[in-house]
Amino acid sequence: MSLDPVLSRIDADLPQALDRLMALLRIPSISTDPAHAAACREAAEWMVRDLASMGFDAEICPTPKHPMVVAKGGSTGPSLLFYGHYDVQPVDPLSLWHRDPFDPAIEETPKGKVIRARGAGDDKGQLMTFLEACRAWKAVHGSLPARITVFLEGEEESGSPSMVPFLKENADRLKADLALICDTGMLGEATPTIVTMLRGLVGEEITITGPSKDLHSGMYGGPAMNPIRVLARIIAALHDDTGRVTVPGFYDGVPEMPEEILHQWAGTGFDADRFLGEVGLSTPAGEDGRSVLEMLWARPTCEVNGISGGYEGAGFKTVLPSRASAKISFRLVGTQDPLKIRESFRKMVQDMLPPDCTAEFATHGASPASVMDIADPAFEKARRALSQEWPNPAAFVGSGGSIPVAGYFKTLLGMESMLIGFGKDDDAIHSPNEKYDLESFHKGIRSWARILAALAD
Repeated sequence: MSLDPVLSRIDADLPQALDRLMALLRIPSISTDPAHAAACREAAEWMVRDLASMGFDAEICPTPKHPMVVAKGGSTGPSLLFYGHYDVQPVDPLSLWHRDPFDPAIEETPKGKVIRARGAGDDKGQLMTFLEACRAWKAVHGSLPARITVFLEGEEESGSPSMVPFLKENADRLKADLALICDTGMLGEATPTIVTMLRGLVGEEITITGPSKDLHSGMYGGPAMNPIRVLARIIAALHDDTGRVTVPGFYDGVPEMPEEILHQWAGTGFDADRFLGEVGLSTPAGEDGRSVLEMLWARPTCEVNGISGGYEGAGFKTVLPSRASAKISFRLVGTQDPLKIRESFRKMVQDMLPPDCTAEFATHGASPASVMDIADPAFEKARRALSQEWPNPAAFVGSGGSIPVAGYFKTLLGMESMLIGFGKDDDAIHSPNEKYDLESFHKGIRSWARILAALAD
């Protein structure tokens, strides 16, 4: 099936595609807020109607919370599973928005036209790029170039509590040759990417307890052990002078990246000075001898995300606290075992405790890293297809974040995921005044059309 008329149809249909996106963006499908449960249902029903209008066999699938949407279309070619999510983040603080977050509009900015609304970039605008590409294929050729299952979630922004049970119960209907996920971004303004590595995550909260109650530091300071002092010593011991994490066995399963991949990353035009400068920093603080991109995408980390203890109000109080706590996260790569790292970290803390102090631990998730097999020819086909649409060649990249669904697809459904998105660093997803570039939407549709053609070839 010819690609050129599909691309022409996409260009001609852009105003109608924007109208459809605007209608979806008007639905306040905030999954974390029970007050918006009806809106989440409305968004799921909207998706089913839209998919059915293209000839998909679409249905709403109930879960204990918000429904999933599953739709099937196409009868020939490779089997592809496309994943996206129709739910969005809360809009607070509302006072920082320049307009109603659920009254979408096209706005002119110094960098071009943008679509301004909650969910524009995460993930309604992104998922609609794929659906609009399917719509154009159907309109031009009367059929899809592949056997496509569309799988849309309504709980991604609230921790996906229904995901694993749903995948286990529906594995047969969801399995495919390859999964496609559109919830990532570009590298800079003009370099498309295929994310092939996602870091895993271990979240730990530790609480150190010393004296049985808060004490007057003048009366007890010196002879009484201060839990904040103990906690500070533990935190300081988590890294050595070269930036390496000191938890025993932490680097087990951490691979060195192939030189050809590092060379590809070096050629993307990523500006490390600008990256740090935009947040008021100037000097990389991670492992010695590693580039910023390597640290972000291919190296594990240990970071302190919060500390509390003692008096934290206005003014000053000479208190020696009974308890002190910290929230610590580990980003994982390669085949690092999150449960072994948790166990090793806890033992390290216990071994550092002085007399009269105890430690309690609270778990905040544990998921392994995901590494895609780019030896699969589909990845290179998609990379070449993307490169034809954008000014710069597409690159295989890593992601500093974690997208657990890609790992679930691999462990529960036995398939690789190809993560392709068109977001920009300044899209302000999860923040006030979220936007999605009009160019990202338009060229994103064209990109998916090219990828579908390449995968079906």
